[in-house]
Amino acid sequence: MATIGQLATRPLKAQGNSEKSPASMVFLVALWVAVTFAILTLVILLVTSFMDALPRLDGGLFTNYSSQVSPETAGARAAIIGSLWVIGATAIMAIPLGIAAAIYLEEFANPVRWYNRLIEVNLQNLAAVPAIVYGMLTAGLALTIGLRRGVVLAGAIALALLILPVIIITTREALRSVPAEIRQGSLALGATQLQTVWRQTLPSAVPGIATGTILALSRALGEAAPLLLLGGLVFIRYDPDGLFSGFTTLPIQIFNWAGQPQVEFQEVAAAAIIVLLGMLLLMNALAIVIRNRFQRRW
Repeated sequence: MATIGQLATRPLKAQGNSEKSPASMVFLVALWVAVTFAILTLVILLVTSFMDALPRLDGGLFTNYSSQVSPETAGARAAIIGSLWVIGATAIMAIPLGIAAAIYLEEFANPVRWYNRLIEVNLQNLAAVPAIVYGMLTAGLALTIGLRRGVVLAGAIALALLILPVIIITTREALRSVPAEIRQGSLALGATQLQTVWRQTLPSAVPGIATGTILALSRALGEAAPLLLLGGLVFIRYDPDGLFSGFTTLPIQIFNWAGQPQVEFQEVAAAAIIVLLGMLLLMNALAIVIRNRFQRRW
């Protein structure tokens, strides 16, 4: 019978399937094929869109309004400004509320209470709800409070509801990544729990919070379905100038142009797609810069 010392020095061998078994190799090959196919498809789409958009990537795209009869001079000025209005209002409503809710749930809420457990379950479910459902919910809310549907505020409410669960979940994950020793040290020095959260935990979690928030706003920027349901306009020739102004956004405008049969409309739609991708890349780059600038290694 082997002694404890012999068992300790005996090399361990994998039991059952190994990393180089036929099944694992087949899975690995299939995985790489799927990833390669997805990347190639994405590259082809990007290159095709850029080539189609090249004739219309000029100043007129940013300064001209849309046109139904002259696609050669149609521009996306109203859609770009409308997107900025809607996303700005969405950020103002969703970010403070999402961060505050995450702080309460992670730092102050009693996880044993039934209502806190109910909130936990609902957050996970709400993050996976289709965007059109939030548009329907906002439409019902607008009828209840007497708010006109096709205005910036209504669109911002729908998008804020859409990204609120994502902001809460990512903020909680960022708070969890802060070492418990920081909290314990602050409390040991006489700080209250609120002071500890405000001065220690929250600043340490800024990189994760900023990254998750900006990525959530990037998702909202690309949404069209809830805004179309709320009456977002597909053709306007004025700049939105307030929360109660009619609006259109880049996804809505692209949807409208892509449905037109003229080749010129297809080209301006491709140009608007490139502009939307550029805005998304800028937001993602900002998230990376903030994360790298404020990230701490514990």
